[in-house]
Amino acid sequence: LIYGSLKGMLSSLDPHSQFLNPEEYQELRTETQGKFGGLGIEISIRDGLLTVITPIEDTPAWNAGVKAGDKIVKIDDEITRNITLNEAVKKLRGDVGSKVTITVLRESTSKILEIEITRGIIQYQDVKNTQILESHIGYVRLSEFREDSAKAFRTALDELAEDGADSLILDLRNNPGGLLNVAIDITEEFLPEGKIVVSTKGRRAAQNTITKSTNTSHLIDWPMVILINEGSASGSEILAGALKDHKRAIIMGTTSFGKGSVQSVIPLPDGSGLRLTTSKYFTPSGGSIHEIGIEPDIEVKYIPKEETEKDEKDMGVKKVFENIESRDIENSEDPEKEKQNKKDEETRQRLLEDNQVQSAISVLKGIRVYKKLGISDEEAITAKEAITAKETIATEGPIVTE
Repeated sequence: LIYGSLKGMLSSLDPHSQFLNPEEYQELRTETQGKFGGLGIEISIRDGLLTVITPIEDTPAWNAGVKAGDKIVKIDDEITRNITLNEAVKKLRGDVGSKVTITVLRESTSKILEIEITRGIIQYQDVKNTQILESHIGYVRLSEFREDSAKAFRTALDELAEDGADSLILDLRNNPGGLLNVAIDITEEFLPEGKIVVSTKGRRAAQNTITKSTNTSHLIDWPMVILINEGSASGSEILAGALKDHKRAIIMGTTSFGKGSVQSVIPLPDGSGLRLTTSKYFTPSGGSIHEIGIEPDIEVKYIPKEETEKDEKDMGVKKVFENIESRDIENSEDPEKEKQNKKDEETRQRLLEDNQVQSAISVLKGIRVYKKLGISDEEAITAKEAITAKETIATEGPIVTE
């Protein structure tokens, strides 16, 4: 009875505040450590509707075709009107191997879809697909901010440096956020000491904070493009917003989700916990993130694969396949290494077909030209923004999200 009363009181504050009984509190702790059971979607309440922030890559929800922005109107046969986040999570989770059917409204097509999903173990791989794409341009996919993400990200950057990278594409598409301190740690890799990373403003002055970079040693100074989309939220918006405001990176893609509220988790003696919205995030320039999102410097919309498949030859895909075939002919003493190399090359080829990645490569090559002319990175970024800001780049090529 007491737990029920607390749930009602907390849920009335805002969509993200909630009371967690001991079992739910333990589940939350498990999530931040990177492995749990369920569907593999990040959800929120937006405009009174249960909304998918993003499906987690390579999970049951992702494989079933759930998309960022989908409105979940039914879970099995139950309408989700007035449902709380806590209630939704309980209904979506279940035994591994069991099935659940969600009914979603997909705004991009105005269609209502029924999607059956088999629950599974959700295992995060937060840093993915680290590799050189072309012309010394490195690529890293960061899908989540988890306990070990900062360490894994630094390792990825070191690997790229060893391979000769001199510029970077950081892919934050469909990154729903995670641990705030980890997002800040990664942002500090690119900002010198004293630069503002993020500020928060709460109901009381004591809740107002300004977080500045403490990086006094190893600073990554490569020219950089960050890719975002409507599935980029929370921590990924903090990272993108900070580097955008400091003109440290060009932000490319589509406007992010707009989850700019801070939730503090307070453990209670009986093993339960409170999750309370205590403040809101603001970028270094004072811009609000909540329900607004981060606007890209250069808007690059998705181009579905079916619209561009016929133009593959014009993109040079044939040449890429020839490269793969020539590598397959070579004998390898290590079959497992050969298998991994082939997988890496296939991933690289798919990324090179991704129209947003193509656009990022073009921008970084342009910045390289500016540098050869003696123009600084910041001046080059400003000049590139002035030329291409608010324009939609429609480089031909299918979208592939890893």
